[in-house]
Amino acid sequence: MAVSLRAGGNGVLSRLKALFHLPRLNHVLAGGELQAQEQSEASSDGAAHLVEIDMSTWKTYDARSCGVTGHLIPKSPWTVLALLRDEGFNAYLVGGCVRDLILKRIPKDFDVITTANLQQVKEKFHRCDIVGKRFPICRVRIKGSVVEVSSFKTIAKRAEGKEKVIFSCMPSGCNKRDFILWRDSMHRDFTINSLFFDPSENKIYDYTNAMEDVRSLKLRTIIPAQLSFEEDCARILRGVRIAARLGLALSRDIEIAIGSLLSSIERLNKHRLMLEINSMLSYGAAEPSLCLLQRLRLLEIILPFHAAYLDQQNREHSAQSSLMLMRLFFNLDKLVSCDQPSDCTLWIGLLAFHLALVNNPQDALVIWAFASTLYYGKWKGASQFANKCAKLQVNFVPEISGSSSCKSALAESVSNLASLVQESVSILSDTDRLIESMTRYPHSSCSGLVLIQAQVANNVREIFQVLVNDVESYNDGRGCFEINHESLGKGFLRETRHVLGKIILNTMNGGVVQGEEAVEGKKLKDTVGYQQETVVSKQNEGSSLSHLIAQEVFKDDNKSRQPVSSSELLEGVDEQQKLDGGRCSSFEQKVVAKERRGSLSYKSKVTVEECQEFVKAFQSSSREVNVMKGERLRINEILMEMKGRPKQRVKSVKRRSSKNSASKNQLDITEKCESTAEDMNKQENVLIVERGLKEAKRRKRKILVEEESSRPLLSEIFK
Repeated sequence: MAVSLRAGGNGVLSRLKALFHLPRLNHVLAGGELQAQEQSEASSDGAAHLVEIDMSTWKTYDARSCGVTGHLIPKSPWTVLALLRDEGFNAYLVGGCVRDLILKRIPKDFDVITTANLQQVKEKFHRCDIVGKRFPICRVRIKGSVVEVSSFKTIAKRAEGKEKVIFSCMPSGCNKRDFILWRDSMHRDFTINSLFFDPSENKIYDYTNAMEDVRSLKLRTIIPAQLSFEEDCARILRGVRIAARLGLALSRDIEIAIGSLLSSIERLNKHRLMLEINSMLSYGAAEPSLCLLQRLRLLEIILPFHAAYLDQQNREHSAQSSLMLMRLFFNLDKLVSCDQPSDCTLWIGLLAFHLALVNNPQDALVIWAFASTLYYGKWKGASQFANKCAKLQVNFVPEISGSSSCKSALAESVSNLASLVQESVSILSDTDRLIESMTRYPHSSCSGLVLIQAQVANNVREIFQVLVNDVESYNDGRGCFEINHESLGKGFLRETRHVLGKIILNTMNGGVVQGEEAVEGKKLKDTVGYQQETVVSKQNEGSSLSHLIAQEVFKDDNKSRQPVSSSELLEGVDEQQKLDGGRCSSFEQKVVAKERRGSLSYKSKVTVEECQEFVKAFQSSSREVNVMKGERLRINEILMEMKGRPKQRVKSVKRRSSKNSASKNQLDITEKCESTAEDMNKQENVLIVERGLKEAKRRKRKILVEEESSRPLLSEIFK
């Protein structure tokens, strides 16, 4: 089947014509590939061109068979889709979100496209702005998030007078909706970004054979890559980002086009360039992105110093060259993701830290102390911990000069390193400083391109300023060591500083050489791991009574802790501090609060720890449990008898009072029996609590004696 349309010299079809430089072409789009056949008839340049569209490649899929359902869509885009449809417009999810849903990935964002024009969208949503000049869209703020809405009519308006569609010539299988969707897909960058998802009908529309590319994990452009990248060179970086995050293979023509258009990246707007690089490094795919940028020779334009460093490391092929830069970004990827990204200050800080070490190698002890102070937020405990970690042999060349067990002027060395990192930020943000630093690598080229603006550079310097001025008195009072991803995404310096320290510590631990020198470190890690297992085992305990106490009364105090590997040295200290100093409020306060809401009916002065020990005592002692079960059975039997007797007496009273009213004494007996049953129930609860607390206190004393005699506690380091 074929569809006829007329196109002027500046329309979509002129893009295809420009590639071949032929006066008359008959373009046939089949399976996403472009084929050209020379027309037998000649005509002038201003005449209309006849284009045949192969509709056999247009496919519609059941979204549920692809594992995509409406339940995967957040409330914000779902609300936008529903409101637009209520107004009589067609609305679809389009682009990367559909691709990610098919691949079982978390989408970075959800983009909507509709048949309404942008002004109609703005009138429908109160908190909506139209942004962009070249490709205008609506940014709808709804339910605490932003949804980008584009319009089919935007493309139609840009091509007005350049494309004329003859609908009367369309075959019966093609309707106006399909043609509109096809035309929009032809203006997109990559095939895998041209899928449309209609949640109301559970259908996915594919006009470019995109589903095959998604399944085969292949990245292809809609039109020839050379022409596509010449139109918008930012598509090069976008393709690298998508391929790195999803593990896609680049088509041959994409790699060739990138190689021939490398210099076009230098002419890209700096703001847009920074957005693309931040999307690569802040959303959990930094390490593969850097690797792909280096392979395609793009990194030498964007980050020339680090590209030269990687080239030198690869040329040396030394066993001691362990690529600390990649280790840093590998550990960054473990802490961020598409739904929990970081601010750009984090990865800029990592680049500056690594650049400072390459230019000025440091002793391992200084780096341990530097990272521990950032992570822990306090110099006193961090310095002592660094001295313990200095027994580990860390092998990164050229970043680490050696490993000493003790250093007299440790605080001064840490402050000096912080100053060097601040100077490295200037190298990343100033062209003259960058060119000067590249003298270290005379055989590497430098375009002089810098990404980082002055304001962002100042924010990054502020991260390390606390270590420059009197580091020995530094104490930010941090009590919680879990990552606050909301603060991290907003670029709060305190949270960025904490995560930066965590990444450096994990990287240092990953460079530890296994051998006799690491025996003390292994003992330290084993001790930390034992403490963590103790904390986790206490968290995992539960019983029927814990359901009543722990879940109902203390559910607000049971904060979730991330599972931590024993290889992360400081994590054991964090958990120990939480165990020692992170007590919850008293049991009495919680019960009173619950009584006001009508949840519980008694109160007692018991701490949270005692209740946990109480639960543990009854779980581990089967003999006590069996005794309590027997007592409960006997009490239940007594209660049943007592409950049955009053009913029988009431019935007899009612029979005898058919003529006369029931005697007052008999009714009093019934009320007394019922009150006795309630007293028995209360006494049962009191008995359980008293025995449990007594056993819990005994076990607590025994555990404390065993722990103090068997192993040392790291908490003494941070008193």
